[in-house]
Amino acid sequence: MSDLNTNAENERETMSETLPIQRPRVTIYTDGACKGNPGRGGWGAWLTTEGHEKELFGGELITTNNRMELTAVIESLASLKRTCTVVIYTDSQYVRKGITEWIHGWKQRRWTTADRKPVKNAELWQRLDALRALHDVDWRWVKGHSGDPGNERADALANRGAAEAS
Repeated sequence: MSDLNTNAENERETMSETLPIQRPRVTIYTDGACKGNPGRGGWGAWLTTEGHEKELFGGELITTNNRMELTAVIESLASLKRTCTVVIYTDSQYVRKGITEWIHGWKQRRWTTADRKPVKNAELWQRLDALRALHDVDWRWVKGHSGDPGNERADALANRGAAEAS
């Protein structure tokens, strides 16, 4: 009887070592909008996974476009209830390059730029950095206002967020 238990335990261990963890795959399109910069702004995100979709949006009365671009990604990742494999599409090179390239230097220099000035929106970058560490994220840039359906939908949500900001 103990041999059977040992074999079953060994089989379970072998299976758990060879089977990859199946994480939900989520596609996210994000965008920010600002009427004046600074001015009334909004952010929007369209999330899809396995036939389900979710729209998120919000806004602020006085903000910048870059803050709204960052907020869209932050709110998207914060809305995920478990660790996921995520593809994020953004039309913001500020967001994509910031999180994939520039952030490493900022962190090494304690959130200052190469010319020793404080990183703008550091609190948002720090929150985004913490959230992206929870997921396997692939960052992709898409040209804005070029007819990409996901980007157009995120743009519409961002403009709705700006219009409804109070």
